[in-house]
Order: sequence, then C-alpha cells, then structure tokens
Amino acid sequence: MSESTSSLKIAIGGDEAAFELKEILIAHVRDLGHDVEDFGTFDAEPVLYPDIAVAVAEAIQEGRCERGVLLCGTGIGVAISANKVPGIRAAQAHDTYSAGKARTSNDAHIVTLGARVIGPELAKDIVSTFLAKSFPGGASAQKVKRISEYEARFTNAY
Repeated sequence: MSESTSSLKIAIGGDEAAFELKEILIAHVRDLGHDVEDFGTFDAEPVLYPDIAVAVAEAIQEGRCERGVLLCGTGIGVAISANKVPGIRAAQAHDTYSAGKARTSNDAHIVTLGARVIGPELAKDIVSTFLAKSFPGGASAQKVKRISEYEARFTNAY
C-alpha cells in the first residue's frame, strides 16, 4: 500500500523567508484533514532556522507528531538541521515525484521546501503528495535499515 488516507499530526515550521508560504501550507494541510502543530516562526522577523527545524524533528522523534513540513529560503538549511536529530530523515523536494519517493523509497519523516524556489501552488501539491504516501517497505527497507545503521555508528562515535 502506498497511499495513506488517515488523518495525521503534522509538525510545520519555517524561517522568516518562508513565513507567508508556511501560513498557506498550514491552511492547506488542515484542508486535507490533518492536524497541524505550528512551530513558528510567527512573523517575518529573522530567526535561527536550525532551532525551528530541530524542534519539528524532535516532535516527530518523540512521537508527538507523525510527519513534518519545514521551510526556509531554499529548503536546504532546514533539511540539514533536521537531519541532525537521530532517527530523522528529512528530504528536500521541489517536485511531486521527489516528494513521493522521499516517502515510498526513503521513509522520510519530513519534507523540506524552499519558499524562494517554488510557488504556493506547487508547494501545496508537493505537501499533498508527501502526506498521501506511505512507506511500503519492500526492496527499499534494506536501504533505509542501512542508513539507520550508519547513523547509529556515527552517532555513537562522537
């Protein structure tokens, strides 16, 4: 099964560059029938996006939320930041194919988007695709397991 129809608890956050897009996506995710927890930023004043990205990733790691959406100017910084949280897989996606594959092939927990890269309608489609997909396991399960093994190896090394 690769499509999910149940309601999810979604963590969402972004920096000042993505504030307007974050607000649009909160409404969109709610329209899809999901619950949303907003981790900020709550205005267009500058913030340190790693703080928001890690808070979203920790909410997923701790089980308070099931999936996440993170935004910044490019989507790169929030992806790097979220991926520092053990057990989290955040994937940048600026097209629906990559968003779907992030879930079905990589069991990604978080999709990251660049507000200066894509517009609101494409962002909605990407988020819809990401939230609709599930991880079926199969051939990709061994690859995801190996990623987790490397993560444990290097996490324990520091």
